[in-house]
Amino acid sequence: MVDYVIPPPAIVAVPVAGGGAFPVRRVFCVGRNYAEHAREMGSDPDREPPFFFMKPADALLLDGADMPYPPQSKQLHHEMEMVVAIGKGGAAIAEADALSHVWGYAAGLDMTRRDLQNAAKKEGKPWDMGKGFDFSAPIGLMVPAAKCGHPAKGLIELKVNGKVRQTSDLSKMIWSVPEMIAYLSGLVTLAPGDLIYSGTPENVAAVERGDLLEGVVEGVGTVRTRIV
Repeated sequence: MVDYVIPPPAIVAVPVAGGGAFPVRRVFCVGRNYAEHAREMGSDPDREPPFFFMKPADALLLDGADMPYPPQSKQLHHEMEMVVAIGKGGAAIAEADALSHVWGYAAGLDMTRRDLQNAAKKEGKPWDMGKGFDFSAPIGLMVPAAKCGHPAKGLIELKVNGKVRQTSDLSKMIWSVPEMIAYLSGLVTLAPGDLIYSGTPENVAAVERGDLLEGVVEGVGTVRTRIV
């Protein structure tokens, strides 16, 4: 038995619809994966291969908990996404085999300190602190692929205080789930417990304290949080 010199960190786990919990190892996020969002961020979606950034596993916000407004920011943006949960690892996974590595899916939010991110971009610095801060990844219940299949089309939508803020279709992703798994696994060896936030549609915008965020991914589930 290992004699740890400090208490080991707790395992972060996402509750599963129907019971149980999915333990999380790493959280990858793919950037600008919907053409209209890429355009609103000032990029050309037709010229860019996928790129990825990460959030700590303990940035996940579970069970519809409130999200504290983050420090050092005055511009907190929402980004509604479908989350892919990896159940079988591998490197250089073939696109044709990629879905066999998926355990399930969830609805999630990639919350962003946009002012910090933009300042870092302008200065040519990493923008980890714009993305990977505490509570920056609200997530709903995990649904096994055995139950929901592998959604490639269907509504993805976010309401803020009951009004639609983002709405699109999963079919509008530039890089499909199999394509992003194949590409990412060529960069790193994926492992069971890894999550992939698959990108957000257009109309990302700021939220304020008191705002209620309610998102849905058709065939998968919902995510909910209030900014406090």
